[in-house]
Amino acid sequence: MKLLSVIVPCYNEQDNIFDFYDELMKNETYFKSNDVDFEVIFVDDGSKDETVPRVKELIARDGRVHLISFSRNFGKEAGMYAGLQKSKGDYVAIMDCDLQDPPALLPDMYKAIAEEGYDSVATRRVNRKGEPPIRSFFARQFYKIINRMSNTEIVDGARDYRLMTRQFVDAILSMKEYNRFSKGIFGWVGFKNKWLEFENIERKKGETKWSFWKLFVYALDGIMAFSTAPLSIASFLGIFFCIVAFIFIVVVMVRQLTVGDPNNSVGWASMVCIILFVSGIQLFCVGIVGQYLSKAYLEVKDRPLYIVKEDL
Repeated sequence: MKLLSVIVPCYNEQDNIFDFYDELMKNETYFKSNDVDFEVIFVDDGSKDETVPRVKELIARDGRVHLISFSRNFGKEAGMYAGLQKSKGDYVAIMDCDLQDPPALLPDMYKAIAEEGYDSVATRRVNRKGEPPIRSFFARQFYKIINRMSNTEIVDGARDYRLMTRQFVDAILSMKEYNRFSKGIFGWVGFKNKWLEFENIERKKGETKWSFWKLFVYALDGIMAFSTAPLSIASFLGIFFCIVAFIFIVVVMVRQLTVGDPNNSVGWASMVCIILFVSGIQLFCVGIVGQYLSKAYLEVKDRPLYIVKEDL
């Protein structure tokens, strides 16, 4: 039989563990009829609730369930990477534990790979029902901005929920960078990909772990990881304001020679505004360079993406 590895990153998901497992196993009959067996890899990202004990209960009931537990919270990207490294399946799926990624789509995803020849089947939401309007607005703007800046296509509404062939997974694992942005990595490696669309599903239980600030930082990581356009913007702004400054110098010299200013007081307010504005632009550009330097600094240190506390 072939093997399907299901990777489930979790962080404080005690209320959803059993519900997720039950929903996933509703597909067991279909996959067994196609000679495909399961392994389910829960990756605990340093949870502070009863997530680990409940996964251990599942392990006692079903030998196909595995647990990787981190020593602390390393983030979802580290969780997905750890699961991909642990997986042994001919096919590998990544799913969230909160049931916003419907397990019922797995048979259709498998058919696309097994019968239609795709290397990866990804999912995207066609709407953001249930999300705060401000968060939805900024999410849509992020996808517009990053697709203008980057050559790697990152689809609006894309989820991390996808089914992949072993060849696709091996390509992902070959990218060992510390600052990971999986939505970009999935697009960068290429291969033949199919998108499945579905209506947004709200969390079954619990609250989202993604605050607005965490999403903002994650968006910056994505832009820095797959585009050097901000550096080009900083260079362009530097050239532009050098030209503007030169024009102002010429204007001031011509005015002084032709009209004069005996009190030397005219225009001081506008000059202060210009100085503050240009200084702000300079600090903004230095900040962009600093962001790229910080990413390079983290890569050079070569720290592990995660540390495993338990591997059951």
